[in-house]
Parts: sequence; structure tokens; C-alpha cells
Amino acid sequence: MILPFKRIFISGGAGVIGQEMVRRLAALPADIEVLVGDLKPRPADFPARFRYRQGDLNFLTEAEIGAFAPDVFIHLAATFERSTETYGFWEENFQHNVRLSHHLMTVQKDLPSLRRVVFASSYLIYDPALYNFTEVPAQPRSLREDDPILPRNLTGMAKLAHEIELRFLQTFRGEQFSTAIPRIYRGYGRNGRDITSRWVRMLLAGEEITVYGAESFFDYLYAADTAEGLLRLAAAETVTGIINLGTGRARRVSDVVEVLQQNFPGMRANYVASDIAFEASQADMTLWSSQIDWLPPTTLETAIPEIIAYEKSRAAAPPLSRGPGHVLISSVAAKVPLVRAVRAAAQCLHPDIKIIGGDMNGACLAQHFTDGFWQMPATSDEHLPHIIQYCQEQGIGHIIPTRDGELTFWSRHREALAEAGIAVLVSAPEAVQRCLDKLDFAMFGAAQGLPVIPTARSLDGLPGSSEPDSTAGFVVKEQYGAGSLSLGLNLPEAAALAHANLLQDPIFQPFMTGQEISVDAYVDRRGTVRGLVPRTRDVVVHGESQVTTTLPDPALVARLTPMVEALGLYGPLVLQALLHDNGDLQIIECNCRFGGASTLGIAAGVDSFFWFLQEAAGGDLDEFPFQPAAGPLRQVRAAADVVSPVGL
Repeated sequence: MILPFKRIFISGGAGVIGQEMVRRLAALPADIEVLVGDLKPRPADFPARFRYRQGDLNFLTEAEIGAFAPDVFIHLAATFERSTETYGFWEENFQHNVRLSHHLMTVQKDLPSLRRVVFASSYLIYDPALYNFTEVPAQPRSLREDDPILPRNLTGMAKLAHEIELRFLQTFRGEQFSTAIPRIYRGYGRNGRDITSRWVRMLLAGEEITVYGAESFFDYLYAADTAEGLLRLAAAETVTGIINLGTGRARRVSDVVEVLQQNFPGMRANYVASDIAFEASQADMTLWSSQIDWLPPTTLETAIPEIIAYEKSRAAAPPLSRGPGHVLISSVAAKVPLVRAVRAAAQCLHPDIKIIGGDMNGACLAQHFTDGFWQMPATSDEHLPHIIQYCQEQGIGHIIPTRDGELTFWSRHREALAEAGIAVLVSAPEAVQRCLDKLDFAMFGAAQGLPVIPTARSLDGLPGSSEPDSTAGFVVKEQYGAGSLSLGLNLPEAAALAHANLLQDPIFQPFMTGQEISVDAYVDRRGTVRGLVPRTRDVVVHGESQVTTTLPDPALVARLTPMVEALGLYGPLVLQALLHDNGDLQIIECNCRFGGASTLGIAAGVDSFFWFLQEAAGGDLDEFPFQPAAGPLRQVRAAADVVSPVGL
């Protein structure tokens, strides 16, 4: 097959059809570029050269997909319930069918690169009165593209809604890209949720299968053929609009059972009478045959042995991970904005991720904003086994420390936690220690040639401080911990020495004037700054910015980036620095964790928690480039009342 495209975006590409499609694309010339998006983790056999975006595509941005610049979009992503749809499917169908399809076209409809859209629709759109019967049908009804429509469930409704949306877009964007809408028939395939795969798994386990409606007809379309057909349809740019994709040769359910019997001679089947209508449908493939020189070739007799072989190999393989894992925020205290930021990031990755708050204080405020709360033991070495056990029992796969005093513990044990399947958002022990020790940080920075403010244990250790006529002021702070809580600022020598006597481990710095800024950044596992945003500290209370404004200064960002990378950190950090009137920059200190006002950094593009979750899931952050805000943003931290119903 020859594709007239070079850059292909596949939504839902880790599904049954998507994996078959990726296998075919992998066999094409190496200049084909593929971006796959899916909630599931990247399949192990996907080619390394293909890009993969794990996460909820409802959060895909126009800038993100625009950076890939697809020629063709093949939309497979969808949710469904194979049997009767349950009440809980109401919201799931809206989020991951109706809303998702609308969103994915919203972010792509104006891309100059886009030439072709293929939307995997469904025969469930046709009026079921055409093919459902109360009596055993003698033969299947061939459904044509112009037959009456009346979606028989929510999934069919969602498919029809997007068909109409695409028809609308063609009115305005028909010269930019063409659209093909294949209505796909009864799918089955390797690793499927369909009844054929479920029966195979049951029979391999020695169980009896239950058969309903054995006399019904379905147009069984093997996923490998579906993938082939969709790619051929994508390549046929002149074929537009609605078109059936099936075999055109329906088989009875009893035929499936018979093929299974041939492969499982000792199988047990329980045939159950049901008041559910008999279905008898197949695709009229006349239109397809006139446009595409290919028909799906795979029969049940060929496909079912392949499914059996796949299920046997899967049973022999090591168990796969059960999902991305929930998130524990330790020392959650009253950090409500942080909880909300973590939740937003987790939802982008997978809607089932829960946020668990952890704190030694059982009455801490933020627990009212989490999905669960754990009154944690102290983060000390003797409690590590209990912490690991709790996380594994609760399905926690990520830990986000939020307090300086616990960073050393999490850093020291991050490898043991990783072996237990738990990723911790913390730097290596030596890097953490450097940031917690302000004197060590200054000495390391000076050795690296960074513009750190001179720091010493005594005034004599500061350059120029011993001059007799010196009138310079000094800063006195604790060597460890939050320096702002016991800070002596712009003190003359005598007052500086007196203030030092009040501290446990005092250090001295020369007082310097300038604009104090904070710098929010994220350093990935390769040691590369993924994103960086400086901001002014407009109103500061207890060392934390209550009002802060971003500085969209590319030159400043370029100067700061190598400085941050030289610190050897991982994850989010907050650098404190001074900007002088002459343009000089001096680094004060660095906090190697997410800061109190760093939620502004997220709003400005430093998506720390989402990047952490992606890295923990094995994702490539090159798929999620830093997208700085177009202009300055200001954040005002103010208390807000939250009123909610109380359960009885």
C-alpha cells in the first residue's frame, strides 16, 4: 500500500484496531511519521520512531497537535459498552465520544497541514427496525448508506452527531481537507472486548460459554481487515462522505460457536433462550467496491485460531501494569491550590486517577479537596515499609512531597520506592541536600561559575565586609530551612551579629538592592529544563508571594536555563534571584519542590505535575512541548469559601 501522506495522527491507536493499524504503518517506508494518542500506556511493540501521547485527548491542545502538523487524522478513539448500555454510561459516552470527537476536530480544523480526515463511525446509526426481528431471520438484511437512520443507543447517537459535525465542517473546509466516514460493522480481533475474544478466554480457562441468539446474523469484521480498510480509505482522497465497511457476508452466531468447537473439541456451551430481538444485518458493499479495489478477506475460520494463539501467548506473558496509579500528596496541609493542580494534571492523563492527601494532622484542611485521606506516619526510615505497603494496597503509583523537611527522606528512598512501583517527584539526595543547605548551595554555585550571592558563616568570610569605612548592610538567615521566617534584612554589622545570636545556624550575605524574582521551572529526567517562567514577587507574606506576575522575557529565560540545569535537579523547583538595574542577575537560593505560588507557573506553561505523571508512565516529554503564555499573567492568592452538601 502506498499512502499519499507522511504525518498520520491516530486517536485511540492503542485499541484493537489501532494496534493492527500501527503494525501496518510500521512496515511502510521510514519517512512515515505517526503520532498515536490513547489513554492506555504505550504498547510494548510500537516502533520507537512512532510518537506516543498517553492521556485523555480531551486535553489535547491546538498548539500541541499543530506542532506535529498531521496530514491525515484517523479518529478511532471511542468508548462503548458491548451489551446493553448502563445508566453510568451516560456521562462516559458524552466525555469520551461526543465531547472528544468535537474537541479533536476543534483543535485540528484550522491546521494548514490537514488534508484528510477518516472517522470510524458505526452501523449502529441505521434504524434497528431494518434488521431486528422477533422471529428467527432466514437471511440477513443488507444495509445501504442511504437507508433510514435511527441510532439504537448512546454510542450510535454519538457517532451520528459527529458525522453531522463533519458534514458541517466540509461546508467551510472542504477545499482544505476531505472527509471519509466509514460505518463499521461487528468488530472482533486480538485482545478485544468482543464476545468472540471473551469466549476464547473462557474456553482457555476451561469454563462453559453461554450463547444467546444463536440464530442471529452479524457481519463479523476482523480488526486487522478494519485497519487495512481504513488505511486504504485514507489513501483514496477522492472518496468522501459515508461508506459502509464490512465483509458483506454475515454469519450466524452459531457459526462462531461451531468454529470454536473445531478448535476446542471438548468445549461446553449453554444455549439460552432470550426475549431480545434477533439481529440480521450485513453491509451492502456496493459503494465500497466501486471506490476501493479491495474487500476484507478474513473469515471466522482464519481469525479465530489467530485469536486463540494470541490469548495463549498473552496468558504466558508477564502480567501488564494495571494502570497509571493514584497520586499521594504528602504533607498536604492546607495546600488546596496544589491539590487542584495535581487533579487537573491527573485528569489529563487518565480520568480514573485518584488524588490521596497525606498528612500527620488528621484535621488538615486540604483533605476536604482530595479523593481520600491518609493520616500518615512520620517520614522516618522505620516507617518506610508501612508507607510502601499502604501505597501498594491503595494502588498509589506516584508520590508528590510538598515540604522541605520531608525531601531528604523521599530522596533517600526513591530507588526503593521505584522498585515497589512508586514514582516520587524528588531530586537525588546530593541535589536535595545542596538546596536545603544555603551555604552549601552558595559554595556549589560559585564553583560552577553561577552568579550566586556570596554566603559565609561569619562576616569576615564575605568580600569587602572587613573594610573600616564599610557601611554595607547584611542579610542574616538560617543555614537550613525556610530562611524568610527568621530573616534579618539590611542590618548594619553590629545588628547583624546580634541577630545571628538568635539563630541556630546563622549565615551571612551582603545586602543587595534589586527586583526580587521567583523562577518556576521543571527539569526532566535527562537533566534538561522542560519549561521555565520567571515572575515578580509583588506582595510577599511570610516569604510567599500573595501577588505575583510573570515576566515574559525570552532573553532572561535563556540566561536562567543553563543556570538551572547546572544545579543537577529533577522535577519542579523555585529559584529565588535578584534582577539589578544594570541587568545583572544574582541567585539567592533554590527550593527543589513545587512552590506555594507555583500554580502561576503551571498557568504560564510549566506543566510540572502533568510532565511528572507522563515521565512516570514512560512518556516522551518531547510530545508535550513547553507552551509559554503569550503575555504576562498575574496571580492573586486569596481565601475562598467552599460550600458543599454534607452526607448523612
